[in-house]
Amino acid sequence: MPKFEVKEMKATRAGFGEGLVEAARGNPDIVALAADLAESVRMDKFAKEFPARFFTTGVAEQNLIAMASGFAIAGKIPFAGTFAVFAAGRAYDMVRQDVAYSNLNVKIAASHSGLTLGEDGATHQILEDIGMMRCLPNMTVLVPCDANQTKAAVIAAAEHRGPVYLRFSRPNLPNFSDSKTPFEIGKAETLIGGTDVTVVACGVLVWQAILAIEELEREGLSVRLINLHTLKPLDQNVIEKAARETGAIVTAEEHQR
Repeated sequence: MPKFEVKEMKATRAGFGEGLVEAARGNPDIVALAADLAESVRMDKFAKEFPARFFTTGVAEQNLIAMASGFAIAGKIPFAGTFAVFAAGRAYDMVRQDVAYSNLNVKIAASHSGLTLGEDGATHQILEDIGMMRCLPNMTVLVPCDANQTKAAVIAAAEHRGPVYLRFSRPNLPNFSDSKTPFEIGKAETLIGGTDVTVVACGVLVWQAILAIEELEREGLSVRLINLHTLKPLDQNVIEKAARETGAIVTAEEHQR
């Protein structure tokens, strides 16, 4: 099993903020919108560096998505940032009608997702958003594994033409991926080779899967690990190959079944 070095403990939302600023430096068409949560979703650095390209809607997530859609129609590349429970839940109608069905070039930056948002309580722990977004037409769904990969995913999303739902989280987590590894939308990453069983994980559970595989290997099991950072479009080939070669697949995601 390869050794994964934890370079630091860092939130994936921090990787999002860094990626957004880096992408914006290279593309003047990128704009950012926040629903009264710029600091929480780490858009504050963008707002400071590009104040004329930053817009706040207040606590009005439906307006956030609708305004972002207008920017996309005008030829801009809008990143709309808020908590995942609001982006996918409260503003679902606008995401569905304005963004997905219209196939607009809107990037939905969904922070504070899943169970890791423990301190904010069950009302903020959305566990349905991946399914809600994945079933929408034209929508690309990205769930990167750590801060480095989140930064790379933001840059890739900015270059991708079409709607993107980018899911990341609040707490500091192990930052272990290689920042030099290219991020390709729709191309899963095999982190560990194995022959007995395959674990397919995404987001914050990729690191937990690495820890679990370390224990399983001590018991004599050879476990393959696939980091499925793109839930849609699905890398069908790598999953089918793993099923044929290992005979069994276990999935791990911070989400309802």
